[in-house]
Amino acid sequence: MPIVRADRLTRISAALLRAAGASEEEADAVATGCVNANLAGHDSHGVIAVPTYIDRIKAGHIVPGAEWTIVQESPTTTVIDGHWGFGFHVNAKAMALTIEKARTANVAACTVFRQSHVGRLAAYPLMAMREGMIGIATADSGRSPKHVAPFGGKEARLGTNPISIAVPSYLDAPFYLDMATSAVAAGKVQLAVARGEEIPTGWIIDAEGRHTTDPTQYRKGGALLPLGGTEGYKGSGLAAMVEVLCGLLTGLGFGVEPTGRHNDGCFMAVFNVAAFRPLQEFKREVAEFARYLKSTPPSEGSNGVFYPGEIEGLRERQRLRDGIEIEDATWEKLRALAREYRLDTVLDLA
Repeated sequence: MPIVRADRLTRISAALLRAAGASEEEADAVATGCVNANLAGHDSHGVIAVPTYIDRIKAGHIVPGAEWTIVQESPTTTVIDGHWGFGFHVNAKAMALTIEKARTANVAACTVFRQSHVGRLAAYPLMAMREGMIGIATADSGRSPKHVAPFGGKEARLGTNPISIAVPSYLDAPFYLDMATSAVAAGKVQLAVARGEEIPTGWIIDAEGRHTTDPTQYRKGGALLPLGGTEGYKGSGLAAMVEVLCGLLTGLGFGVEPTGRHNDGCFMAVFNVAAFRPLQEFKREVAEFARYLKSTPPSEGSNGVFYPGEIEGLRERQRLRDGIEIEDATWEKLRALAREYRLDTVLDLA
């Protein structure tokens, strides 16, 4: 697999998205979001997704330049229609507005609908964290095809429905949670296919409802399993609640729309820490709490305790230094797009 520097990968991705019709602002938002996901080790949400986004532009499922509008609002709430714009761009604007409302009202929330894939969900709570606030985000895929079988079932009825929470602290790496409510993100199964790798038991079932380690079975009528293994009702329950917040509260509904247009619904909330206690004290205590967690002796076979977000922080430092490994299949797709748009020489992808 080629190893590519983050800045070059961002430049390539942005150039291809612009060639496909995205504005400079949109292309930069998507490319930066994808590469940041790669840096954090969430390769399933990295540049592997860029060819898919371009396919969706060509199909008319993503509308470059779409103007997002506020449908309804109050001093603490906002309902936003993304008009099928890039999720990276629409959702970042929605979070920025929610942060501004929280500066005045201390607590604010928004819902966002009719936007494309929002990428790595942590990007948005991290925006609030950098402003000294606690950010929460949940997302689902509206009425586009589902990926996760509810606990005890064999057919997909739920999305991967991620949840992310970010908290300000004095730690080197941010303290945050970013998790799917499925056993694994769908992109990680696609990543295994691209890399020709098997997957662990417990990630997916095949079309007959049988556990399998063959990632190709997922696209042959299989389904992801909910988080929790034998206690998967917990992940299934969390996913159902995310559907309510992001599908029903936004008005997207549930089930599957036959056209299959990807439609991320999001619910996001921001809490101004200073409204509850002094921010500096809170940040210091979060750091102390993280060190307290890490101070336990490791269990057998363990490398010790990592606080939420620490591994991503360590991986980002390493990948900024050493570069990002890109699977051959993804690299070839990027090269093919560069040839299609006659950018292969300009981007040194000939």
